[in-house]
Amino acid sequence: MSAPGAKQQLIDHLLAHSVRRGDFTLKSGRTSSWFIDSKQTACRPEGLLLMADLALDVIPADVTAIGGLTVGADPVAYGIAAVAATRDRPLRSFTIRKEAKDHGVAGRLAGALEAGDRVVITEDTVTRGASPMEALRVVRELGAQPVMVLVLVDRGGTCAAMAQAEGVEFRALVTAPDLGFDYEGA
Repeated sequence: MSAPGAKQQLIDHLLAHSVRRGDFTLKSGRTSSWFIDSKQTACRPEGLLLMADLALDVIPADVTAIGGLTVGADPVAYGIAAVAATRDRPLRSFTIRKEAKDHGVAGRLAGALEAGDRVVITEDTVTRGASPMEALRVVRELGAQPVMVLVLVDRGGTCAAMAQAEGVEFRALVTAPDLGFDYEGA
């Protein structure tokens, strides 16, 4: 159970370490007056613990694996799984590669996802929601069942509807409005 005020502490950490103000061109080609590199929070010990505490409060007890599309999902999934292990909450973690590997263990999966797993799809920051939806489809193709999309920051406000259309719950630990900005989706 996360400590009282943990969400505000996570927001404060994101504002101190991850949010930048200025003129930025986003992946979509649109411009924005702010940018968030939430890996700056997910990869720092205090940020990782805040993120994991809040995530473990909302991840269903029957979930067996956590992961998503590399590289955004990696620190989120691995950090949450590591903290969960210290709390007697086993969660295997995995990565979905952006392209299939044709040597060694071929395919798009790297890590400990198994057919039949109940899965949380993660991402550090979503604007449009394309990355978690791609990971969700690959996880289904691999015989596992996505039950939740969990993001550190929802910048765009559109991913929740996409997850709902796939029959999957959506949770954002922090939203753009929590950080003092409007959503920038679509």
